[in-house]
Amino acid sequence: MKINSKYFPILIFATLAFGILLGGWLNFPSQNRFFAKNNSKNKLNKLIDFINNEYVDNVNTDSIVNRTVDTILAQLDPHSVYISPREQNQIAENMKGDFVGIGVNFYMYKDSLAIIKPIENGPSEKAGIKSGDRILYADKTKLFGRKLPTDTLFSKLKGENGSEIEVTVYRKSEHKNIKIKIKRGIIPIKSVDAAVLLNPTTGFIKINRFAETTYAEFKAGLTKLKQEGAKSLVIDLRDNGGGYMEEAIAIADEFLKDKQLIVFTKNKKGTIEKTYASDKGSFENGDLYVLINENSASASEILAGAIQDNDRGTIVGRRSFGKGLVQREMDFDDGSAVRLTIARYYTPTGRSIQKSYSKGNEDYFKESESRFTNGELFNKDSIKTPKTPKFKTPKGKIVYGGGGIVPDIFVPIEVEHSKENTAYLLQSGILGQFVFEQLDRDRRAFKGLSFEQFRIKMNGTDLYFNAFQKYIFKNGLDLNLDKNKLFVKRYLEAEFARQLFNEDRFYEILLKDDTMIKAVLNKG
Repeated sequence: MKINSKYFPILIFATLAFGILLGGWLNFPSQNRFFAKNNSKNKLNKLIDFINNEYVDNVNTDSIVNRTVDTILAQLDPHSVYISPREQNQIAENMKGDFVGIGVNFYMYKDSLAIIKPIENGPSEKAGIKSGDRILYADKTKLFGRKLPTDTLFSKLKGENGSEIEVTVYRKSEHKNIKIKIKRGIIPIKSVDAAVLLNPTTGFIKINRFAETTYAEFKAGLTKLKQEGAKSLVIDLRDNGGGYMEEAIAIADEFLKDKQLIVFTKNKKGTIEKTYASDKGSFENGDLYVLINENSASASEILAGAIQDNDRGTIVGRRSFGKGLVQREMDFDDGSAVRLTIARYYTPTGRSIQKSYSKGNEDYFKESESRFTNGELFNKDSIKTPKTPKFKTPKGKIVYGGGGIVPDIFVPIEVEHSKENTAYLLQSGILGQFVFEQLDRDRRAFKGLSFEQFRIKMNGTDLYFNAFQKYIFKNGLDLNLDKNKLFVKRYLEAEFARQLFNEDRFYEILLKDDTMIKAVLNKG
């Protein structure tokens, strides 16, 4: 199914995208040793100088160099990549875990910057910005009707911590423009979406990536859940493409006993570096479950592999992506960078879970898509992974290397087996955009409702399901949702709850009938 790219994603000012391609262990070595003189380097430099000085037309040699770097890296592996200055800046900010701004979730609705929701207790909420407001001007800069690129919008709203910006907003509910002064502040970019109880004794923590603040966020969530009575824990790593290996290791350390192996790496020289758990784990006992799917990669697989190979917990879901390569980053003066694979990592039993990339990068990334068509997402027997080499955990369980982490408990995807992937559609920006537009038409329909009243209202009608079906048809998506009606209605209700209430309410609805959660609770 092809979806118009303008519907991916909703632009969230507090969250920037981070995916599997850029997941990995980020080390920053000294750059000097990478520039030893050799004939090949001299040949490339002489060619660039020759073109720059003598070619008949003006040529942007920087773009030639960038394409050359891309071509070289494409010959290596799928995760050795060149990152442009703009991409590198976004990734660095996302992985840092915060930025300075006004604190709003927004997207461009028609020709205006529309506020989905101000961040709770953030600068905009404190200043009086409301859901549905359109920001027309940032100081004297016009933002509407100009089709400004996202990075330009960000630059207008960001600034120094404590600096002030005056925005002019159009408030639809009052039919008037309002000038509001906002003092910019530090806005966290959460990597832990939720830490909630599934029942009185089972905690749930959702990790969307492994950034600089992930372990601290996780530890705070775990502490809260233990205080609330959690005796067992579910860690949700579904769709988590990775990030900093150290953060995943620190989280694994909370569950493993002193001197248990977490992970080890091996480079081209055969040098092995092992990382062991300490004696400071705060959840070394109690049932533990880790949820994974086909988009769980890199650091997510390190955490899942450490838990599985040490017989510490149960892995639930579907086979993970299969990224077992370690990257190191080299920065350039123009702000760009190269991320180079410098080692492979291995789970405690000694297995590499890296899937094959011998058929090229395009085939490598499409392999995950093929799991839908070959039936693997619906039937464990359809999983295509090497059956050798075999490895044994301390308790004698057989695990295999290559092709990702295979779960202990398989849970099929929650949609009918068809070409169209409804699940991926619902996780795209189009759902959030639809919900915003529905609320924007008539927010008074939900005004004053308690959460319980809201749920009764949503469950008692097919109004929004039918409207969403018409909406996707109108936007050129030939996808009939009837076969997955209950699944779609659950996602719709959850997204309404997120925009009307908060993230915890979103997960409260989504997890209630989640098949992986049911598999965990039924086992327990």
